[in-house]
Amino acid sequence: MEAAAKIVSRLDALGAVSEAAGCLTRRYATPALRQARDLTQRWMEVAGMVARVDAVGNLIGHYAGAAADAKILMLGSHLDSVPNAGKYDGPLGIILALACVEQLAGRRLPFAIEVIAFADEEGSRFQTSYLGSGVVAGAITEITRPELRQAMREFGGDPDALVTCQIPPGKLLGYAEAHIEQGPILEQKNLAVGVVTAIAGQSRADLIFEGRAGHAGTTPMRMRQDALCAASEFVLEVQRYARRKKGLVATVGKMTVEPGASNVIPGRVALTLDVRHQDDAVRLAAVQHFQKCAAQWTTVGDTPTVQCDGAHVARLRQAVRRQRMRVLEMVSGAGHDAAMMARIAPVAMLFVRCKNGVSHHPAEAVAEEDLRVALAAFSDYVHEFV
Repeated sequence: MEAAAKIVSRLDALGAVSEAAGCLTRRYATPALRQARDLTQRWMEVAGMVARVDAVGNLIGHYAGAAADAKILMLGSHLDSVPNAGKYDGPLGIILALACVEQLAGRRLPFAIEVIAFADEEGSRFQTSYLGSGVVAGAITEITRPELRQAMREFGGDPDALVTCQIPPGKLLGYAEAHIEQGPILEQKNLAVGVVTAIAGQSRADLIFEGRAGHAGTTPMRMRQDALCAASEFVLEVQRYARRKKGLVATVGKMTVEPGASNVIPGRVALTLDVRHQDDAVRLAAVQHFQKCAAQWTTVGDTPTVQCDGAHVARLRQAVRRQRMRVLEMVSGAGHDAAMMARIAPVAMLFVRCKNGVSHHPAEAVAEEDLRVALAAFSDYVHEFV
Protein backbone atom coordinates (compact mmCIF):
# COMPACT_ATOMS: atom_id res chain seq x y z
CA MET A 1 0.00 0.00 0.00
CA GLU A 2 1.29 3.46 -0.90
CA ALA A 3 2.55 5.37 2.15
CA ALA A 4 -0.07 8.14 2.28
CA ALA A 5 -2.88 5.63 1.78
CA LYS A 6 -1.44 3.52 4.61
CA ILE A 7 -1.46 6.58 6.89
CA VAL A 8 -5.14 7.12 6.08
CA SER A 9 -5.91 3.45 6.69
CA ARG A 10 -4.18 3.44 10.06
CA LEU A 11 -5.87 6.66 11.17
CA ASP A 12 -9.20 5.11 10.20
CA ALA A 13 -8.36 2.05 12.30
CA LEU A 14 -7.44 4.17 15.32
CA GLY A 15 -10.53 6.29 14.76
CA ALA A 16 -12.68 3.21 15.29
CA VAL A 17 -11.20 2.63 18.77
CA SER A 18 -13.39 4.49 21.23
CA GLU A 19 -14.78 4.20 24.74
CA ALA A 20 -18.18 5.38 23.48
CA ALA A 21 -20.35 3.96 20.70
CA GLY A 22 -21.08 6.15 17.71
CA CYS A 23 -18.30 8.68 18.31
CA LEU A 24 -14.59 8.90 18.99
CA THR A 25 -13.77 9.43 22.67
CA ARG A 26 -10.44 8.13 23.94
CA ARG A 27 -9.41 9.55 27.28
CA TYR A 28 -6.38 8.82 29.44
CA ALA A 29 -6.07 5.40 31.09
CA THR A 30 -9.23 3.96 29.54
CA PRO A 31 -9.46 0.52 27.91
CA ALA A 32 -9.94 2.29 24.58
CA LEU A 33 -6.64 4.12 24.93
CA ARG A 34 -4.91 0.88 25.87
CA GLN A 35 -6.38 -0.78 22.78
CA ALA A 36 -5.18 2.09 20.55
CA ARG A 37 -1.76 1.93 22.17
CA ASP A 38 -1.51 -1.83 21.59
CA LEU A 39 -2.45 -1.38 17.94
CA THR A 40 0.15 1.36 17.47
CA GLN A 41 2.76 -0.78 19.22
CA ARG A 42 2.20 -3.60 16.73
CA TRP A 43 2.76 -1.20 13.85
CA MET A 44 5.97 0.05 15.47
CA GLU A 45 7.30 -3.47 15.84
CA VAL A 46 6.46 -4.31 12.22
CA ALA A 47 8.48 -1.23 11.23
CA GLY A 48 11.53 -2.67 13.01
CA MET A 49 11.26 -0.64 16.19
CA VAL A 50 11.66 -1.84 19.75
CA ALA A 51 8.61 -0.56 21.63
CA ARG A 52 8.15 0.06 25.32
CA VAL A 53 5.58 1.69 27.60
CA ASP A 54 6.79 4.02 30.36
CA ALA A 55 5.42 4.57 33.86
CA VAL A 56 2.82 7.15 32.83
CA GLY A 57 1.62 5.09 29.88
CA ASN A 58 3.42 6.74 26.97
CA LEU A 59 4.35 4.40 24.12
CA ILE A 60 7.87 4.82 22.71
CA GLY A 61 9.18 3.04 19.65
CA HIS A 62 12.98 3.02 19.28
CA TYR A 63 14.71 2.73 15.91
CA ALA A 64 18.41 2.25 16.59
CA GLY A 65 21.07 4.42 15.06
CA ALA A 66 24.35 3.30 13.52
CA ALA A 67 26.10 3.63 16.89
CA ALA A 68 24.88 2.26 20.20
CA ASP A 69 25.34 5.62 21.93
CA ALA A 70 23.77 7.68 19.14
CA LYS A 71 21.66 10.67 20.07
CA ILE A 72 17.93 10.51 19.48
CA LEU A 73 15.63 12.49 17.23
CA MET A 74 12.16 12.16 18.76
CA LEU A 75 9.01 12.44 16.67
CA GLY A 76 5.39 12.04 17.73
CA SER A 77 2.23 13.45 19.23
CA HIS A 78 -0.62 12.29 21.49
CA LEU A 79 -2.91 9.26 21.24
CA ASP A 80 -5.72 10.45 23.54
CA SER A 81 -8.68 12.56 22.43
CA VAL A 82 -11.34 14.94 23.63
CA PRO A 83 -14.91 13.60 23.84
CA ASN A 84 -16.62 13.28 20.45
CA ALA A 85 -13.35 13.99 18.68
CA GLY A 86 -12.00 13.79 15.17
CA LYS A 87 -9.48 11.12 14.22
CA TYR A 88 -6.55 13.34 13.16
CA ASP A 89 -5.82 15.55 16.18
CA GLY A 90 -2.85 13.80 17.78
CA PRO A 91 -2.68 10.42 16.02
CA LEU A 92 -1.72 12.05 12.71
CA GLY A 93 1.65 13.06 14.18
CA ILE A 94 2.31 9.55 15.47
CA ILE A 95 1.37 7.70 12.29
CA LEU A 96 3.17 10.18 10.05
CA ALA A 97 6.33 9.75 12.15
CA LEU A 98 5.97 5.98 11.97
CA ALA A 99 5.73 6.23 8.17
CA CYS A 100 9.03 8.16 8.15
CA VAL A 101 10.69 5.25 9.94
CA GLU A 102 9.15 2.70 7.59
CA GLN A 103 10.60 4.55 4.61
CA LEU A 104 14.10 3.86 5.97
CA ALA A 105 13.45 0.15 5.34
CA GLY A 106 16.03 -0.91 7.91
CA ARG A 107 18.72 1.57 6.89
CA ARG A 108 20.56 2.97 9.90
CA LEU A 109 21.25 6.67 10.36
CA PRO A 110 23.97 8.30 12.47
CA PHE A 111 21.31 8.98 15.10
CA ALA A 112 18.43 6.98 16.57
CA ILE A 113 14.79 7.82 16.01
CA GLU A 114 12.10 7.45 18.63
CA VAL A 115 8.41 7.76 17.86
CA ILE A 116 6.41 8.65 20.95
CA ALA A 117 2.66 8.37 21.45
CA PHE A 118 1.88 10.52 24.47
CA ALA A 119 -0.84 9.07 26.68
CA ASP A 120 -2.51 12.29 27.80
CA GLU A 121 -2.28 15.68 26.13
CA GLU A 122 -5.91 16.75 26.18
CA GLY A 123 -6.52 16.20 29.89
CA SER A 124 -10.14 15.34 29.15
CA ARG A 125 -10.62 12.81 31.93
CA PHE A 126 -8.70 14.25 34.88
CA GLN A 127 -8.02 17.83 33.69
CA THR A 128 -4.35 16.91 33.35
CA SER A 129 -3.27 18.60 30.13
CA TYR A 130 0.23 17.60 28.95
CA LEU A 131 0.47 14.79 31.50
CA GLY A 132 2.35 12.49 29.10
CA SER A 133 4.85 15.03 27.80
CA GLY A 134 5.03 16.86 31.13
CA VAL A 135 6.33 13.74 32.83
CA VAL A 136 8.87 13.09 30.05
CA ALA A 137 10.09 16.69 30.24
CA GLY A 138 10.36 16.62 34.03
CA ALA A 139 7.67 19.26 34.52
CA ILE A 140 5.44 16.78 36.35
CA THR A 141 7.24 14.65 38.92
CA GLU A 142 4.54 13.69 41.38
CA ILE A 143 0.91 12.57 41.28
CA THR A 144 -1.03 12.95 44.51
CA ARG A 145 -4.67 12.68 43.45
CA PRO A 146 -5.90 9.21 44.51
CA GLU A 147 -8.25 8.71 41.56
CA LEU A 148 -5.50 9.56 39.06
CA ARG A 149 -2.96 7.33 40.78
CA GLN A 150 -5.42 4.43 40.71
CA ALA A 151 -6.26 4.98 37.04
CA MET A 152 -2.57 5.07 36.18
CA ARG A 153 -1.98 1.76 37.91
CA GLU A 154 -4.96 0.18 36.14
CA PHE A 155 -3.45 1.44 32.88
CA GLY A 156 -0.26 -0.46 33.64
CA GLY A 157 1.67 2.55 34.89
CA ASP A 158 3.32 3.42 38.17
CA PRO A 159 2.69 6.85 39.77
CA ASP A 160 5.67 6.29 42.07
CA ALA A 161 8.10 5.80 39.20
CA LEU A 162 7.49 8.91 37.10
CA VAL A 163 11.11 9.93 37.40
CA THR A 164 12.02 6.96 35.18
CA CYS A 165 10.10 8.58 32.32
CA GLN A 166 12.25 11.71 32.27
CA ILE A 167 14.61 12.38 29.39
CA PRO A 168 17.62 14.43 30.52
CA PRO A 169 18.40 17.62 28.58
CA GLY A 170 21.00 17.02 25.91
CA LYS A 171 19.99 13.47 25.08
CA LEU A 172 17.72 14.47 22.20
CA LEU A 173 18.77 16.03 18.93
CA GLY A 174 15.30 17.51 18.94
CA TYR A 175 11.60 16.83 19.11
CA ALA A 176 9.40 17.33 16.05
CA GLU A 177 5.65 17.09 15.86
CA ALA A 178 3.35 17.03 12.85
CA HIS A 179 -0.20 18.13 13.65
CA ILE A 180 -3.32 19.28 11.90
CA GLU A 181 -3.52 23.05 11.91
CA GLN A 182 -6.84 23.14 13.79
CA GLY A 183 -7.56 26.39 12.01
CA PRO A 184 -8.45 27.81 8.57
CA ILE A 185 -5.27 29.62 7.46
CA LEU A 186 -3.66 26.89 5.34
CA GLU A 187 -6.94 26.28 3.55
CA GLN A 188 -7.33 30.00 2.91
CA LYS A 189 -3.80 30.13 1.49
CA ASN A 190 -4.32 26.90 -0.51
CA LEU A 191 -1.29 25.26 1.10
CA ALA A 192 -0.90 21.67 2.25
CA VAL A 193 1.52 22.39 5.11
CA GLY A 194 2.89 25.22 7.21
CA VAL A 195 5.97 25.65 9.39
CA VAL A 196 5.30 26.58 13.02
CA THR A 197 7.60 29.18 14.55
CA ALA A 198 6.02 29.49 17.99
CA ILE A 199 3.25 28.20 20.25
CA ALA A 200 1.29 31.09 21.68
CA GLY A 201 1.29 31.80 25.39
CA GLN A 202 -1.98 31.33 27.22
CA SER A 203 -3.63 32.83 30.29
CA ARG A 204 -6.79 31.37 31.81
CA ALA A 205 -8.89 32.79 34.61
CA ASP A 206 -12.17 32.31 36.47
CA LEU A 207 -14.18 35.45 37.14
CA ILE A 208 -17.18 36.19 39.34
CA PHE A 209 -19.60 39.10 39.08
CA GLU A 210 -21.77 39.68 42.13
CA GLY A 211 -25.06 41.57 42.04
CA ARG A 212 -28.30 41.19 43.94
CA ALA A 213 -31.04 38.76 43.00
CA GLY A 214 -34.58 40.08 42.97
CA HIS A 215 -38.04 39.60 41.57
CA ALA A 216 -38.12 40.19 37.82
CA GLY A 217 -41.57 41.71 37.93
CA THR A 218 -41.40 43.99 40.95
CA THR A 219 -37.86 45.45 40.99
CA PRO A 220 -37.62 48.75 39.03
CA MET A 221 -34.89 48.83 36.39
CA ARG A 222 -33.12 51.79 38.03
CA MET A 223 -32.84 49.88 41.32
CA ARG A 224 -31.41 46.66 39.96
CA GLN A 225 -27.96 45.20 40.53
CA ASP A 226 -28.01 42.70 37.67
CA ALA A 227 -24.86 40.57 37.69
CA LEU A 228 -25.52 39.31 34.18
CA CYS A 229 -25.57 42.84 32.78
CA ALA A 230 -22.17 43.51 34.36
CA ALA A 231 -20.80 40.22 33.04
CA SER A 232 -22.18 40.96 29.59
CA GLU A 233 -20.42 44.33 29.52
CA PHE A 234 -17.21 42.49 30.38
CA VAL A 235 -17.70 39.95 27.57
CA LEU A 236 -18.20 42.77 25.05
CA GLU A 237 -15.09 44.55 26.35
CA VAL A 238 -13.08 41.34 25.87
CA GLN A 239 -14.17 41.27 22.24
CA ARG A 240 -13.54 44.98 21.66
CA TYR A 241 -10.06 44.91 23.20
CA ALA A 242 -8.93 41.72 21.43
CA ARG A 243 -10.03 43.03 18.04
CA ARG A 244 -7.82 46.08 18.49
CA LYS A 245 -4.66 44.02 19.11
CA LYS A 246 -3.23 42.14 16.14
CA GLY A 247 -2.87 38.42 16.83
CA LEU A 248 -4.59 38.55 20.23
CA VAL A 249 -7.44 36.10 20.83
CA ALA A 250 -9.60 36.26 23.95
CA THR A 251 -12.55 34.02 24.70
CA VAL A 252 -15.26 33.80 27.33
CA GLY A 253 -16.10 30.14 26.88
CA LYS A 254 -18.31 29.33 29.84
CA MET A 255 -20.84 31.29 31.88
CA THR A 256 -22.98 30.21 34.83
CA VAL A 257 -25.88 32.44 35.88
CA GLU A 258 -27.40 32.16 39.36
CA PRO A 259 -30.01 31.59 40.57
CA GLY A 260 -30.85 30.75 36.95
CA ALA A 261 -34.62 31.28 36.92
CA SER A 262 -36.52 33.13 34.21
CA ASN A 263 -38.33 35.38 36.69
CA VAL A 264 -35.35 36.24 38.92
CA ILE A 265 -32.77 38.98 38.35
CA PRO A 266 -29.33 37.33 38.14
CA GLY A 267 -27.47 37.79 41.40
CA ARG A 268 -24.21 36.05 40.53
CA VAL A 269 -22.38 35.15 37.33
CA ALA A 270 -19.26 32.99 37.05
CA LEU A 271 -17.38 32.87 33.75
CA THR A 272 -14.12 31.71 32.25
CA LEU A 273 -11.59 33.71 30.25
CA ASP A 274 -8.90 32.45 27.86
CA VAL A 275 -6.31 34.88 26.45
CA ARG A 276 -3.59 33.95 23.93
CA HIS A 277 -0.85 35.70 21.95
CA GLN A 278 2.59 34.84 20.59
CA ASP A 279 4.10 37.83 22.40
CA ASP A 280 3.89 37.36 26.16
CA ALA A 281 4.06 41.12 26.75
CA VAL A 282 0.94 41.68 24.64
CA ARG A 283 -0.86 38.80 26.36
CA LEU A 284 0.00 39.95 29.86
CA ALA A 285 -1.00 43.54 29.06
CA ALA A 286 -4.39 42.23 27.94
CA VAL A 287 -4.74 40.21 31.12
CA GLN A 288 -3.92 43.28 33.20
CA HIS A 289 -6.57 45.29 31.34
CA PHE A 290 -9.22 42.62 31.84
CA GLN A 291 -8.38 42.28 35.52
CA LYS A 292 -9.23 45.96 36.01
CA CYS A 293 -12.70 45.23 34.63
CA ALA A 294 -13.51 42.46 37.10
CA ALA A 295 -13.84 42.47 40.88
CA GLN A 296 -13.22 38.77 41.56
CA TRP A 297 -10.47 37.15 39.50
CA THR A 298 -8.75 33.79 40.00
CA THR A 299 -5.84 32.84 37.77
CA VAL A 300 -6.25 29.24 36.60
CA GLY A 301 -3.27 28.95 34.29
CA ASP A 302 -0.45 30.97 32.78
CA THR A 303 1.69 29.37 30.08
CA PRO A 304 4.41 31.42 28.36
CA THR A 305 4.99 31.43 24.64
CA VAL A 306 7.26 28.66 23.36
CA GLN A 307 9.56 29.50 20.46
CA CYS A 308 10.44 26.73 18.06
CA ASP A 309 14.16 26.24 17.56
CA GLY A 310 15.58 28.41 14.78
CA ALA A 311 17.81 25.73 13.26
CA HIS A 312 15.00 23.17 13.24
CA VAL A 313 12.58 25.68 11.74
CA ALA A 314 15.14 26.32 8.99
CA ARG A 315 15.39 22.58 8.29
CA LEU A 316 11.62 22.26 8.05
CA ARG A 317 11.41 25.36 5.88
CA GLN A 318 13.95 23.91 3.45
CA ALA A 319 12.17 20.54 3.48
CA VAL A 320 8.89 22.20 2.52
CA ARG A 321 10.58 24.17 -0.27
CA ARG A 322 11.90 20.91 -1.71
CA GLN A 323 8.29 19.85 -2.21
CA ARG A 324 7.91 22.94 -4.42
CA MET A 325 5.62 24.47 -1.86
CA ARG A 326 5.52 28.06 -0.70
CA VAL A 327 6.62 28.24 2.94
CA LEU A 328 4.10 29.75 5.32
CA GLU A 329 5.41 30.39 8.80
CA MET A 330 2.71 30.17 11.44
CA VAL A 331 2.09 30.66 15.15
CA SER A 332 0.05 27.96 16.85
CA GLY A 333 -2.78 29.31 18.93
CA ALA A 334 -3.43 25.84 20.35
CA GLY A 335 -1.20 24.11 22.86
CA HIS A 336 0.82 21.03 21.90
CA ASP A 337 3.15 18.51 23.52
CA ALA A 338 6.00 20.38 21.82
CA ALA A 339 5.48 23.15 24.38
CA MET A 340 6.49 20.75 27.16
CA MET A 341 9.26 19.09 25.19
CA ALA A 342 10.89 22.48 24.60
CA ARG A 343 12.03 22.29 28.23
CA ILE A 344 14.54 19.56 27.33
CA ALA A 345 15.13 19.77 23.57
CA PRO A 346 14.93 22.04 20.54
CA VAL A 347 11.48 21.62 18.99
CA ALA A 348 9.86 21.96 15.59
CA MET A 349 6.31 21.59 14.31
CA LEU A 350 4.74 21.01 10.91
CA PHE A 351 1.10 21.94 10.42
CA VAL A 352 -1.06 20.01 7.95
CA ARG A 353 -4.14 21.53 6.33
CA CYS A 354 -7.48 20.37 7.69
CA LYS A 355 -10.79 20.82 5.90
CA ASN A 356 -12.63 24.00 6.90
CA GLY A 357 -10.20 24.40 9.79
CA VAL A 358 -12.36 22.06 11.88
CA SER A 359 -10.87 20.27 14.89
CA HIS A 360 -12.07 18.67 18.14
CA HIS A 361 -15.06 17.54 16.10
CA PRO A 362 -15.99 14.40 14.14
CA ALA A 363 -15.81 16.44 10.92
CA GLU A 364 -12.00 16.66 11.09
CA ALA A 365 -10.66 15.77 7.65
CA VAL A 366 -7.28 15.78 5.90
CA ALA A 367 -6.76 15.12 2.18
CA GLU A 368 -4.60 12.15 1.25
CA GLU A 369 -2.58 14.33 -1.11
CA ASP A 370 -1.78 16.71 1.76
CA LEU A 371 -0.56 13.73 3.79
CA ARG A 372 1.68 12.79 0.89
CA VAL A 373 3.23 16.28 0.92
CA ALA A 374 3.54 16.28 4.71
CA LEU A 375 5.25 12.90 4.76
CA ALA A 376 7.73 13.95 2.08
CA ALA A 377 8.56 17.16 3.93
CA PHE A 378 8.80 15.49 7.33
CA SER A 379 11.03 12.71 5.97
CA ASP A 380 13.23 15.31 4.28
CA TYR A 381 13.50 17.15 7.60
CA VAL A 382 14.67 13.93 9.27
CA HIS A 383 17.32 13.36 6.62
CA GLU A 384 18.64 16.91 7.10
CA PHE A 385 20.35 15.60 10.25
CA VAL A 386 22.48 13.09 8.32
